[in-house]
Amino acid sequence: MHIDVTVEKMNESHLDDVAKIENACFAHPWSRKDLEAQLNIDTSHFIVASLNGRAVGYMGLQIFSGEGYVTNVAVLPEYRRRGIAETLIAAQMKNDMRFITLEVRKSNAAAIALYEKSGFENVGIRPKFYTDPTEDAVIMTKYFEEQL
Repeated sequence: MHIDVTVEKMNESHLDDVAKIENACFAHPWSRKDLEAQLNIDTSHFIVASLNGRAVGYMGLQIFSGEGYVTNVAVLPEYRRRGIAETLIAAQMKNDMRFITLEVRKSNAAAIALYEKSGFENVGIRPKFYTDPTEDAVIMTKYFEEQL
C-alpha cells in the first residue's frame, strides 16, 4: 500500500528526525552534526519524506560535474514497503545528472529490487565494502544519457 508523503529539501527542522532514521537503519549511522553539515554544501542534495510533519524517510545525494552519488536512502522500518523510498528516488532523478550510482549490501534483496525497478543496473561488486557484518557491495548505476 502506497502512502502519500510530502517530499522537500532537508532543512534544520528535519535534523532530529533524520538522525533518528539513521540510527534505526544503519550499523554506522551519520551523526546529527554530519547531517547538519550537509545543509551548507553546494553539492549535497538531501531530501526528506514527511508524514504529518514528521520525517519518515530521507535520501542523500551528492552531485559533482553531473555525476550523482547516493549517500543514503533510508525509511523508518514501520513505514517500509509503502512506496516512500521509490518516491524519494524518483524525486532525486529530476536533478540534472548524466548518471546516478550507489552501493547496496549484496544481501539486501529488497533494496536491490527497488533500485532495479527504478532503472538502476548492477555494474559491479566492491568486495568487503561493508562492515558489521563484513559484506560485498553491489554497485548499481542508472545512466541518463547514452554512454560512448
